[in-house]
Amino acid sequence: MAIAYPHFFVSEKKAKTLNPSLLISPTPSPSILSQDELKKIAAYKAVEFVESGMVLGLGTGSTAKHAVDRIAELLNLGKLNNIIGIPTSSITHEQAVKLGIPLSDLNKHPIVDLAIDGADEVDSQMNLIKGRGGSLLREKMVEAASKKFIVIVDESKLVNHLGGTGLAMPVEIVPFCWEFTLKRLEMLFIEAGCVGKLRVNVESGEPYVTDNGNYIIDLYFKSDMGDLKAASDAILRLAGVVEHGMFLDMATTVIVAGKLGVSVTNK
Repeated sequence: MAIAYPHFFVSEKKAKTLNPSLLISPTPSPSILSQDELKKIAAYKAVEFVESGMVLGLGTGSTAKHAVDRIAELLNLGKLNNIIGIPTSSITHEQAVKLGIPLSDLNKHPIVDLAIDGADEVDSQMNLIKGRGGSLLREKMVEAASKKFIVIVDESKLVNHLGGTGLAMPVEIVPFCWEFTLKRLEMLFIEAGCVGKLRVNVESGEPYVTDNGNYIIDLYFKSDMGDLKAASDAILRLAGVVEHGMFLDMATTVIVAGKLGVSVTNK
């Protein structure tokens, strides 16, 4: 099955801006779906773009997990074959191994045919914030190497501007003198009321450590951070910064599942 909920309608459009109005269906949905069910719908729709023989970037997070599950299901059914997956985190690597998806890396496959991943925020220009799950560096490396990058989200992730939810914009940094780096990051965006916090493990209270052995500073903004490309460049110029969670001009397709339907927007 292509979509788990056949009463949904799908709207497809080529656009330079993401239009939330595409989610309006002519007839109401007969049931109220949970957020996880919406994520699953978006993920299954994205997997329809997968073809046999592809090298796939396997995303990380609660939405991408559904896509990885679906790819494995189609492999087991014989509907896909000769797939090679490149995981974007140790968690996705473990999931794919358990499901029997053949894996490789960017060293052996520097060009990826298609990457499928979720996002924490998506603006009208299809720019993203990712990394609240902690895997932003590997995600960006794999997705930057991809010919096509499909983003799968539920409608709650659509924002007017990045950082607009008031939730974190993550920055991966080296552990050395992390407090110094945090203060420098805050100063970059002082006019936006930026506050930085070191991400910690809830249970132990110790700093959260990424798959790459780094720390994450979560930046919170009271107002728009301004020009995104300028903000990106400024962050990356700071010594001690490894990468940030803004994925600018990278998505080629955004699939949004809402309570009334699915929209597919192509850049």
